[in-house]
Amino acid sequence: MIVFMIAVFLLGYVCIALEHPLKVNKAATALLLSVILWTAYMFYAPIMHGATTMEQLEHVKKLVTEVQLIEHLGDISEILFFLLGAMTIVELVDVHGGFTVITDKITTKNKRKLLWILAFITFFLSAILDNMTTAIVMTMLLRKIIHDKQDRWLFAGIVIVSANSGGAFSPIGDVTTIMLWIHGSVTTSHLIPELFFPSLISVIVPVAIASTFLKGEIKQAEHHVENSHGHPAANIITKAEKMSILILGVGSLIFVPIFKSITHLPPFLGVFFGMGILWVYTELLYHNKKHVEESRKARITHILSRIDTSTILFFLGILLSVAVLKETHILGDFSKMLDEKVGNFYIINIIIGIISSIVDNVPLVAGAMGMYDIASVGHYAVDGQFWIFLAYCAGVGGSILIIGSAAGVVVMGIEQINFIWYMKKISLITLIGYLTGAAFYIVQMHFLSPIIGG
Repeated sequence: MIVFMIAVFLLGYVCIALEHPLKVNKAATALLLSVILWTAYMFYAPIMHGATTMEQLEHVKKLVTEVQLIEHLGDISEILFFLLGAMTIVELVDVHGGFTVITDKITTKNKRKLLWILAFITFFLSAILDNMTTAIVMTMLLRKIIHDKQDRWLFAGIVIVSANSGGAFSPIGDVTTIMLWIHGSVTTSHLIPELFFPSLISVIVPVAIASTFLKGEIKQAEHHVENSHGHPAANIITKAEKMSILILGVGSLIFVPIFKSITHLPPFLGVFFGMGILWVYTELLYHNKKHVEESRKARITHILSRIDTSTILFFLGILLSVAVLKETHILGDFSKMLDEKVGNFYIINIIIGIISSIVDNVPLVAGAMGMYDIASVGHYAVDGQFWIFLAYCAGVGGSILIIGSAAGVVVMGIEQINFIWYMKKISLITLIGYLTGAAFYIVQMHFLSPIIGG
């Protein structure tokens, strides 16, 4: 049964990768994959737990349906609701032309210069917000700046790389660093100074290579349709109102980690708080515009209908599928095999990072956290090199394939980027950047640690 589940999982990922040639939406494949794997697990669970009597069988069934599935669904729902809230906020700012306040300030038409500017903005913004939200915001900006699809896809690929690298060195920038931070494996005082330069290098290298593919000036989108969707709402509000919506939108996203640190509640509640503030604000704004036709307004009730639901369903299917691999100990056994066969924690983490571009990095990090106890001294102690390097590898490694990170999946959904195209154009330069940053970290910790305080 284990072999069957692994085979089904790999087949499902192949179908997702070949979404465009097969002409089957990846969300449909992911949902089918999750149902097949959970059904197989339901039949395998009694064997796994050694249930022989009817009483034991009933106990195992309840364990799977009422405990394991519900717990995983609860964890997954936090991600999905966060995604829903963040996408709604960004879409609301977008249709009201809020991002034009920023894009109008970017005047350069030189492709190479623009690539560097957007990469650095994304890198630092993702450390303050989170990589998924930043990827959404920056991709929306690209739709206003660049008309040519191939150029825009290249820029979007770099946005994914920059967002994931920026999130890796911040305790609130990526879900895996959040996990390690909350678990007590790493602290901010070590995570940021030790991973800042490796993460930055993992961006600089791909951008430097990608910039060689670009020549001349960008062909700008037909300006100035105030937003990427051409919604009339952008034309019925003033520039000051656009600025206020932008400030409220970005501010509400920045507030999320602050909300979490103060209340210790899940981040999706912080997103909902910001979404609620914007909802009230826009309702009051439209209340004062009674002379405007209702069809020209962009209330949140209308915005919700524009959200890419298929992306959310794709997340649901994939994360439910990965949950089965976790419950059947497939991922855990693989981690143990790495520990026994490889031994060197640097190499193990580099491999985990590469695998995270295929399999979601959350269960991989969770498996590592469950496999290794926090020691009092050494590489596995708090802020030990194993944990810090794991944060880098799991965060940055997800950029190697477009389906390897939340940021990649979101951008893939927004821009409809082809999986094979990303693999041909972005994957190799991202892998080079990932390995270069990893090498820098190793050299840094062996030769430069006194300088950075390690």
